Amino acid sequence: MPLDYEKRDGVAYITLNNPEKANILDKQMSDAISEAWIDLWEDRDIRCAILTGKGDRHFCGGHNLAPRPGVTAEEREYLRTQRIFWPLAGTVHGQKTGVDGRMGDHYPRVWKPVIAAVNGWAAGAGLYILLSSTDIRIASAENAKFKFALTTQGWLGNGPGASLLAKQLRYIDAMKIMLTDEPFDAAEALRIGVVNEVVPHDQLLARAERYARHICKLPPVAVRMMKEFMVRFGDLPTDQAWHIQNIINSLLIQTTIDGEEGRTAFNEKRPPNFTGALRRRGEAWDTLSEEDAARLDEIYRSGEF
Repeated sequence: MPLDYEKRDGVAYITLNNPEKANILDKQMSDAISEAWIDLWEDRDIRCAILTGKGDRHFCGGHNLAPRPGVTAEEREYLRTQRIFWPLAGTVHGQKTGVDGRMGDHYPRVWKPVIAAVNGWAAGAGLYILLSSTDIRIASAENAKFKFALTTQGWLGNGPGASLLAKQLRYIDAMKIMLTDEPFDAAEALRIGVVNEVVPHDQLLARAERYARHICKLPPVAVRMMKEFMVRFGDLPTDQAWHIQNIINSLLIQTTIDGEEGRTAFNEKRPPNFTGALRRRGEAWDTLSEEDAARLDEIYRSGEF
């Protein structure tokens, strides 16, 4: 298998395992990682994931650019042109949608936290998957390196890398990466905000696991909905995003047990036990007397509840 997939104590470990070929996203790897994203999405016992590469040279070196044997240059050009105007059903720009329908199975937004442990080169599609599918990023001080890797080939890229760089970084930093197409190291990645932290290589996975273990203690539904809120609605005007945030928050309080558990545990000065359990719909409220209605209206208007 080109990919190692393990689940331990609420954490999914996804390791791209083809170091002889730079852990590239060839068809086998792409199919395997798509299956892993689907599994961790649907497994409610999994609360977050760690994504890394095998070895100490490559996190992911990009796509496999070699065409299938027997395909001529003219045929390849024809098929690439066809993909622009007639992409297959169930694809995004010709890439299978997999777990998430917006950016294809290579670059999904999974509604659970994904922590990247960047052990080596993240180039081309390897940089894209870092930008699109991971939320917390730890880089090896000795081995992590980054490169857009397409402008020098005369491409903008079929993946979402350019768009994500423009959204996630300052204009001048994104433009330097894309216009020069020069590689940069972990220290520069930290400076411009591609990664959160840089640690010695022998501490890389331990640091990623520290984040994962902390996330596993948090309310699972609130965590996954926080990610979905940020990804889906974070670019809206503040008043609109805030409105959606309040709707989601009300749903969490009314339809899960965790909101009540968090407040109860705080008041009782004990560690909370978050399970993500759903609350059963109850009976309608009794009709209030005029006296009770007036009293509750006063409390409502005061905001002291």
